[in-house]
Amino acid sequence: MVNNEPLPHPIYIDTANALRSLLQTLRSEKCIAVDTESDSLYVYHEKVCLIQFSTRAADYLVDPLSEIDVSGLGEVFADPDIEKVFHAAEYDIICLRRDYGFEFENIFDTMQAARILGLPKLGLSSLLEEYFQVTVDKRFQKANWGKRPLPPAMADYARLDTHYLIPLHERLSLALQDANKMKIAREDFLRISRSICSENDKPLYTAVHGYHTLSPQQLAVLAQLCHYRERVAMQADLPPFKILSSSVLLDIARSDISSITDLSSISGLSEKLLHRHARGLLDAIQQGRSDPPIHLDRRPKPSDAYIARLERLKKWRQHLAREKAVESDVILPREIMEEIAKQHPSSPQQLEALMRDVPERFQQHQHAIMHILKEHS
Repeated sequence: MVNNEPLPHPIYIDTANALRSLLQTLRSEKCIAVDTESDSLYVYHEKVCLIQFSTRAADYLVDPLSEIDVSGLGEVFADPDIEKVFHAAEYDIICLRRDYGFEFENIFDTMQAARILGLPKLGLSSLLEEYFQVTVDKRFQKANWGKRPLPPAMADYARLDTHYLIPLHERLSLALQDANKMKIAREDFLRISRSICSENDKPLYTAVHGYHTLSPQQLAVLAQLCHYRERVAMQADLPPFKILSSSVLLDIARSDISSITDLSSISGLSEKLLHRHARGLLDAIQQGRSDPPIHLDRRPKPSDAYIARLERLKKWRQHLAREKAVESDVILPREIMEEIAKQHPSSPQQLEALMRDVPERFQQHQHAIMHILKEHS
């Protein structure tokens, strides 16, 4: 924190007794602020390293690495009578659900609220500066939150992510109500609370930007290169990107490599990396060349009628977004727009079924959408 009034020290929760006391406090609140810190930049298996809570009276830092049983927090997160205020909630919810199986009811996401209001800056630091004249020191944004003992400066930084969220929530709630946008916000908060990670069942090579540009045999090579990187990352307990960059793997897969000399021509593969990984990379290349080619499941070419419907819906959405000074997906989420274009509902009842997750948007836009769909049918 820079040029701000000093705040009381956050309360550090790393014992069972302290956690029991915190749970009693949280259960008595109608509104609490929440954030998490993870160690994705430093380890192979990312984990939640800190869970921050704020009430109107105090800030708390729960240390799940201290071996306390945090499962009792699930009752708080699932309690519909306690509003949980996050900023950019989706990632926090995915991490907490992944690590502890928590479910979430009654959340408020200050970033999504700011998006719906069309605010020009959405980052928490920008909003704190705008509403509370608080300047946040950003030097710990990429810190190792698995470090113990947690340095006092990092603890102070972490608590700022929740300390102002309740008053920020109050400001944004009033703005949403004044703009008659609270129902839209609530349906988005509900959708965010259901967030899950869907990446785990995808092949490793799909995380490499540009993989679809490779030939089937080159893709088989890339798959083996990714498996090699994954094995090394797991053994070193490091994120895969800290072993070898995806761009290096892509360049190797699309090149005619058969020797260390060939590998040395790959941009981004330093002498140090070459010395460390040459043998493993060459083995992966050889294995990939002997593997069956990987043919991507090409989606059937969409029909001209579908493309025309989608383009008309996009133009309508963009026009309305400009008129209301918000981003296009605030008007209608992309995946719902695409499903409408695909299914081509012929009645308001069919459209309502496709928009069941966004009922307020259905009420506001059903006539415009049905008109667009019928206009050229």
